[in-house]
Amino acid sequence: MKITSLLTKETVLLDLKAGTKPDVLSELVSGLDAAGKLNDREAFAADILAREEQSTTGIGDGIAIPHAKSAAVRVPSIAFGRSEAGIDYDSLDGQPAHLFFMIAASDGAANDHLEALSRLATFLMDANFRDRVMNAETADDVLAAVNDKEAELDGPQETEPAEKPSVAGEAGVKPGFQILAVTACPTGIAHTYMAAEKLNERAKELGIPIKVETNGSSGVKNRLTPEEISSADAIIVAADTKVEMARFDGKPVIQTKVGKAIHETDALLDRAVRGEAPVYRHEGTGGEQADAGGEKSGFYKHLMNGVSNMLPFVVGGGILIALSFFWGIHSSDPASPEYNAFAAMLNTIGGGKAFFLMVPVLAGFIASSIADRPGFAPGMVGGLIAITVSGVEGADGGSGFLGGLIAGFLAGYVTLFVKKAFSRLPQSLEGLKPVLFYPLFGIAITGLVMMLINPQLTKLYTGLSAFLEGLGGTNTVLVGLLIGGMMAVDMGGPVNKAAYTFGIAMLDAGNFHFIAAVMAAGMVPPLGMALATTLFKNRFTKPEREAGKTAYVLGACFITEGVIPFAAADPARVIPASIAGAAATGALTMLFDISLRAPHGGIFVMGLVEGGLAKILLYAAAILIGAIITAVVAGLLKKKTVQAA
Repeated sequence: MKITSLLTKETVLLDLKAGTKPDVLSELVSGLDAAGKLNDREAFAADILAREEQSTTGIGDGIAIPHAKSAAVRVPSIAFGRSEAGIDYDSLDGQPAHLFFMIAASDGAANDHLEALSRLATFLMDANFRDRVMNAETADDVLAAVNDKEAELDGPQETEPAEKPSVAGEAGVKPGFQILAVTACPTGIAHTYMAAEKLNERAKELGIPIKVETNGSSGVKNRLTPEEISSADAIIVAADTKVEMARFDGKPVIQTKVGKAIHETDALLDRAVRGEAPVYRHEGTGGEQADAGGEKSGFYKHLMNGVSNMLPFVVGGGILIALSFFWGIHSSDPASPEYNAFAAMLNTIGGGKAFFLMVPVLAGFIASSIADRPGFAPGMVGGLIAITVSGVEGADGGSGFLGGLIAGFLAGYVTLFVKKAFSRLPQSLEGLKPVLFYPLFGIAITGLVMMLINPQLTKLYTGLSAFLEGLGGTNTVLVGLLIGGMMAVDMGGPVNKAAYTFGIAMLDAGNFHFIAAVMAAGMVPPLGMALATTLFKNRFTKPEREAGKTAYVLGACFITEGVIPFAAADPARVIPASIAGAAATGALTMLFDISLRAPHGGIFVMGLVEGGLAKILLYAAAILIGAIITAVVAGLLKKKTVQAA
């Protein structure tokens, strides 16, 4: 798409009347509105001001690029305005702005117009182009300057000069020196590409090999590979929004604002060449660093992207459920005398909504890590199918956490396949890929596969339930050992559900011992891992130690899902440790002949244990012993992290 299809004569204002920053923004918005480019002038003006509050769009050299992506935009457009006197715009260099390009991007806009916007950003790095636009006498002159610049970029590339000047300062560039960079701004439209162009342009002039990754609205472009990162001598991260930093652990990294890469390019490159970049240490590397560049590293990265985004749902939802128990274990049941409307709302928000979204969010962000933004929708749908479609008569729900993991990776790689399948489409259909082809085929294929395999996972759950019910008359300690271990296998998945269902079935049959073992064992994994983060701090990263504090609360409330962040990050060590502790607790609870009539509630229902204080203390002891076993086993299995405790 040509830039002149976005910038038209109707949106060129050669003589701005405004004298202040708010006025110039208002005048440009009015120009777009008068040209019929907006659905709602006031809404777009509000979005433009909201973007300015994040950081100034006055990039220096007399240029400002206010921009917003908004539902109020009818047609993706650019408005140009010029002020010969100049306007105080809070620019990065502190100088007045004379040239204004207001970018209006519509929600759900195709990637082709975003590419055009990135081209405009590169134009403005050319001083000759800026001078030509500044001296234009008519709107046609402005459009001609844009057309000529596009023709220049699309034509043959100039050969590089035989001799290249070295970077400013005495350091020079060592043979084989390599710089990498990442640029990103909150909206991913203008500053991202301007910073990348400026870094590429100046590095080329100074004879510095460089590769720049852009994190823009259309996704990550020119992605840095593990091999390139490993061999890089310095990395510049110029970003005003979150970018993936774990991959840079142990490398010299300069972190700065995206505007600095545009306005202070030489200084950044000079620091990189002189070796003044500090070594970056990422708090959440753990096993990822150990496997950098390998197959496991990619798997771990995708998994952790899902876990980190799922964690707020686990923590927030779990604590809300726990708070609802203060009014009684049945306080959310309208038929119970304990019913409390506020407690019921807390339980609904935490358990009915936050926990409901937990698995779809996990799957969605795993898929988006694999296939970028197009993978998110198929992942969410696959995760939703995992928890709602059983395909088995009488079964409640689906395959849970494990099904969500499968859905996430399935959706990610399915989307990569769909991307490849449509990579040969004509250029004219390029804009339809992210808004039609990717979501349609990604969701359809992922959904169909999950609809086929999820019933099989659910059958596993129902089969285990039937098997356990057949064990009710055997050695109770062995049954306690078995169902206790099952509670820790998949943290809310089919195996966990089978053990819990067995406990409920025995409760209905008048046997109150099994549900006591089930609940105690279900409390152990989060409690044990929380205790491990306290006793073995050097085995856990700082975020994991913080998650451990929350796990104490979740475990005490019989919310086994509180251990999921640990299990997902390191399943080979955490799950065996959890099973060992939970199995021991289940066996001890049966050995101590503990009976309990409540199917949920954790410490809030321990007073209901039959047999008085002695039995209550024995029940608590069984839970504590199991938690200690889990903590010790996890501490022995896990390796020390690269971080200090």
